[in-house]
Amino acid sequence: MRLLVNFHLRTLVRRVHGFDTPRLPWRRQDGVAKSKESDIATVPGDHRVNERIRVESVRLIDNEGNQRGVTTTREALALARSLDLDLVEIAPTAQPPVCRIMDYGKFKFDEAQKAKESRRKTQNVGVKEMKYRPKIGPGDFDTKTRLVEKFLGEGHKVKITIMFRGRESAHPELGKKILDRIVERLVDTAKVESAAKLDGRNMIMVLGPDKKARAKADAVKSDEESKPEVAATPTVEVNASAHESQEES
Repeated sequence: MRLLVNFHLRTLVRRVHGFDTPRLPWRRQDGVAKSKESDIATVPGDHRVNERIRVESVRLIDNEGNQRGVTTTREALALARSLDLDLVEIAPTAQPPVCRIMDYGKFKFDEAQKAKESRRKTQNVGVKEMKYRPKIGPGDFDTKTRLVEKFLGEGHKVKITIMFRGRESAHPELGKKILDRIVERLVDTAKVESAAKLDGRNMIMVLGPDKKARAKADAVKSDEESKPEVAATPTVEVNASAHESQEES
C-alpha cells in the first residue's frame, strides 16, 4: 500500500512541475561522448596525423617516396618533426599501418582543389525533349534543330517527338521524313540511340551526343581555318589599240 501511495505521489509531482525525472542521464551522455571520440579518425577521407597515430610501429615512406621499412612510431614522428613535416597514416588497415612523411596542410589543400575541379567538370546529363509537327515550317524547323544541337553539345540526350493530329496519323511517313532531316542535319554531332517508332499518336526517336564525330568535325574545321588564304592574281587588261599605236610611232 505504501509503495502504491509513493508511486502516485511521484506521478503527481511530475505532472505539477511539467517534467519527468530522467534515469541516469550522465551514463547515456558519457556513452555518446565515448562513441564520438572513438569515431574521430574513422570518418572516410580523414587521416590520423602525428600524435593521433597510436600504434607502436609503422611501415614508413619518407617525404621523397623512399621505403624506410618498419620502424617505431616514435622514431617516424621524430624524423617528420626534424624535416618540419607531418607523419600521416595513409593505410590504417595494413599490418603494420603505412605512414608517410608529408606536408599535411598542402596535401589537404590539393585534395580539396581536385574535388572542386571534379565537381566543376561533372555535368548533370539528362534527357531533353523537342517536339515537331509533320507540317512544320522551315523557320521553326531550323530553330528547333539548333536547340537540339545545343542540348547535344552540352552532353544531353534528346528525345525527338513528332506529334500527329487528326488525319496526320494516317501518314507516318511524313514524320519519318522530318526525323531523317534532323539526323542528316546533325550528322556531325549526334548518333541515333533509339530508332524512330510509333508511340500512340506520336513518333519518337532518341538522339545522343556523338563525341567521336564531333571531334572529327572540329578537327576538319580547324584544319580549314589554319590553311593560308591564296590571294587572287590580279588580271591586267591590255588595250590592244594603244599598244599598236605605240609600236607604229
